[in-house]
Amino acid sequence: MKARLFGLVLLAGLGGCATNMSGRDQLLLISDSQINTMGLTAFQQMKASDTLSQDAEKTRYVDCITQALVRQLPASWQQTPWEVAVFNHKAANAFALPGGKVGVHTGMFPMAETPDQMAAVLAHEIAHVVDRHGAARVSNQFAAEAASAAVAAYAGRKASPEQSRQVLALLGVGSQVGVLLPFSRQNESDADLLGQRLMAQAGFDPSAAVTLWQRMTAEAPVRSPEWLSTHPDPERRADRLTENLGRTRPLFEQARARGASPQCRAPKLKMDAG
Repeated sequence: MKARLFGLVLLAGLGGCATNMSGRDQLLLISDSQINTMGLTAFQQMKASDTLSQDAEKTRYVDCITQALVRQLPASWQQTPWEVAVFNHKAANAFALPGGKVGVHTGMFPMAETPDQMAAVLAHEIAHVVDRHGAARVSNQFAAEAASAAVAAYAGRKASPEQSRQVLALLGVGSQVGVLLPFSRQNESDADLLGQRLMAQAGFDPSAAVTLWQRMTAEAPVRSPEWLSTHPDPERRADRLTENLGRTRPLFEQARARGASPQCRAPKLKMDAG
């Protein structure tokens, strides 16, 4: 037992804390390549087991916005092979996984009705990835040796259904693609603000993030959108994003002045069969 504990302390020291893009220290006990493997495998499983939309226009639209956002990320993230998929689900959900994998449900299109609003959704989810929230949650959940074992198992060596569910949960996605699990309130708040900054730098109007959350909150008494129900403290989010406009509005204006005006055309609102 003592040897095991010593090994955990040693590995924790080797991993240590890292400062994310939001300026917070996080305990990271696994590498980017390991967490990316987890995200890639999860995404492949989702595409194999869930219904993909056959509407190429929706996929092109999501990819257009994603690529505009990615161009504003640090060089290492721009080199990531980002991939998008649209899933034929009525729930208003979206997610991003380590390794540059982005998923959107068809039910999100009526909710995020403009390119700026969809950019707010995608920028928020991408912010979780670049801030390494998934890696930090895996590191905090598992001891270093357990995390490494989970990565190896999930990479296909001897994954059990329970291990797969646990890994997906730590990455913010439930056992089915239609279920999202919230990060901590601090992670969600950081992703809101970082995402709003990212969308502004890409040339998307940051005020659309406020409008989106107002729309999501307004829908809650009638039919709570899945994306809203899995993200805590909805009442305050629009207020925080409004307060942050003083910082992000100048970034948006600078982006437009240098010619950043993404031409991502919203598809016609129609739901796939199924």
